[in-house]
Formats: sequence, C-alpha cells, structure tokens
Amino acid sequence: MRRSEELDLARRALRGRDLVVFSNDWDGDPLSKVHIMRILSRDNRVLWVNSIGNRAPKANAHDVKRIWKKLSSFTEGIREVEPNLFVLAPLAVPFYGSEAVRAFNRTLLRAQVLRAMRQLHFKRPISWSFLPASAPVSGRLGEEFVVYHCVDEFSAFSDTNGRHIAELEEQLLRRADLCITSADRLRDNKVRVNPNTVLVRHGVDFNHFVKACDPSTPIPEDIAKLPKPIFGFFGLVADWVDLEAIAATARAHREGSVVVIGKVAPDVDPSVLTAEPNVHMLGRKPYSALPGYCRAFDVALMPFKVNELTLNANPLKVREYLAAGLPVVSSDIPEVRKVGLCKLAGDTEDFVRKVDECLAEGAGPSRERAERIRHESWEAKVEEIRAFVGEAMVKAGRSL
Repeated sequence: MRRSEELDLARRALRGRDLVVFSNDWDGDPLSKVHIMRILSRDNRVLWVNSIGNRAPKANAHDVKRIWKKLSSFTEGIREVEPNLFVLAPLAVPFYGSEAVRAFNRTLLRAQVLRAMRQLHFKRPISWSFLPASAPVSGRLGEEFVVYHCVDEFSAFSDTNGRHIAELEEQLLRRADLCITSADRLRDNKVRVNPNTVLVRHGVDFNHFVKACDPSTPIPEDIAKLPKPIFGFFGLVADWVDLEAIAATARAHREGSVVVIGKVAPDVDPSVLTAEPNVHMLGRKPYSALPGYCRAFDVALMPFKVNELTLNANPLKVREYLAAGLPVVSSDIPEVRKVGLCKLAGDTEDFVRKVDECLAEGAGPSRERAERIRHESWEAKVEEIRAFVGEAMVKAGRSL
C-alpha cells in the first residue's frame, strides 16, 4: 500500500464507531490500553469492559479485596468516566475449571455486555480485546469487526494456568479479523495462527513525562531530601523484576539512595530490598506525580529477569523514563534494545557498571535526551493503528 493510501485510511478509519473493549480494570495504572482508548474516544464511543481475569482468584487478602471491589463496581452499573468512554464492571468467574463453569461465564458475560450495548444504543460495534479471557464472547456480540490487541505473552505469567490461557488465546486469534502486537517476538508468534497480524510498538505520553525537565515541576517531599545520587524505579514490583540488580545498585552506592515507586505484588518477597538501608520503598503514587519523582532521579532503572515473559515484553516505563530525559539502565531484552537509547546490562555486575557509566556521563533529567523520544507519541501510534484497522476492514469488505 502506498503511503498516501495509508494516510487516507488513517484519516477515515475508526471514527464515529462504537468500540467494545475488553481490558484491565479502568481504575488501575494507565497502561498502553488506556492511552490508546483515550485517544480513540475523541472520535468514537467506547464501552470499556473491566478485567474478567487471566487467573483464578486465591484465598488471600489481595484477591478478597479485589473481589469486593469488583462487586462494588458492578452495583454502579455503567459509568461514563470521560466523554464517550463508558466503563462496565461485569460479574464473572475467571474462565477455568469445568466446561460447565466456562459455559456459565460465557452466557453471563455476554448477557451483561449485550445489556450495556443496548443501554448505550451500540450497533454493529468493533470488539477490541486486550485479554485472552474475552475469547468466549468476542465475536459473539453482533460485531462488524474483531481486533485482538496483544501486548504480553499471557500464558507465560507465573500466576496463570498457562495451558488454559494459551487455548483461549488461540480461539481469540482464530476469530479476530486483525491481531495487533506490541513486540516483534509477539508478532512472530501470533502470525502463525492469524496471518493478519501486525506490529505497533508502544508510544509515550511525552508531554506528561517531559515535565521532569522543567525546573518549575515540584519534587515530592518524600524524595526531595534523600541523599543523592538517586536511582529510581517505578512500576509493579512483580516476580519478573530483578530485585537483586536493584539491591546491588544500592550496595554499590551507599552514599546515595535507591527509590522504588509502586505496589509490591502479593507473591513477591521484597526483603532483599528492604534489607538495604538506602532503599526507600515509597509505594504506589498517582500517575500525575510521576514527573515530579522523575525530576529527582539521577538514573532510571529497568531491571527485568530474562525469561519468556520479558522476551516478549515492550516495557512502557522505558519510554516514560526517556521522555523524562533520564539516563536508563535496563536488562538486555529485545524491545529495549530496539529503542536504542538505553544502556543494556547482561548480568547484575554489568547492571551496576552501566549505572556508574550513566553517572559519569551526566545524570538527571535532560531536555536534549527527552527530545529523542518525542516522535514516539501515542497520537502517532494511534494513527498507525487506524491505518492497519482501515486496511483490514477494506480487505474484509467492511465499511469504514
């Protein structure tokens, strides 16, 4: 397709449509899905269906609290959280166990989504799934077009039933008119099942994070007086995060501080971090506050264990660190290597060495560094998505 035709499709596609989106809970941290749908909701109506689960719940405080929150959200019905963006919190047991349970969930979830569509007067929508767990209902809602937007290798998460998730994902891939992936390795894997698979890498909320380069951006009190240099990490502290690399950075720089911002997953023991006196676990912070924390960072850390999950990952935080103008040290995983603006470490000792190199070369936020990632805006990525969806709809004989 010629570039002029791509631009024409991008201008026409995904405007004035009704989108039914299956994704993570809306009230969580703003992931790639939120950024994409916020932009698309400017020209379309979006029914966002909160997570229906990739794993069975466990008998722990975290999951009990989450179930209670879902029950509370369900009683609220459909909420318009932003103009043109409506959130439905459905009741559903995750799709595991017996076939009878799966059939019950399929019927229950479909009924709830169809009822919400009727309330909003949705007709022949595009269904857009970010989660394999939607497979039992995607394509069964009277949709005109089905998109599977794959941003992780879901079967590789340690807290899921990998075989069941892989089965659900294969169903969704076979039903989808288009599969969009966020990493080369994901595209290579998914195209084997669905030939109409494309690659659109993550973007970044540049205008938000570049505030870290502005001297007038306030630095939050809980980090402002910590000893420098400050080595920072934000995000979920999950089992794929290399805690030893963070702890080793703290041990190598007793004069400074290591700051960890984010929730600790229930199955993660953070004692390797809390044992270090200069590691500061600040907990989860609002998205709006992150540029202020980044302004206090001297070096940003992206330490991931290298496994099947992370080899397929495209960590959003890397682009956010870069948009904040920070030097970044990351584990050597394919999608970070492709960004080309980070120092890559092969092991724990190398990670610490690369941190030292960043300090020697000029630490802290730099507007010049930030400008190198400006072109990777979410607006630009959504234009790519519009063109791919438009092309696929034209090929399938659907109306734009």
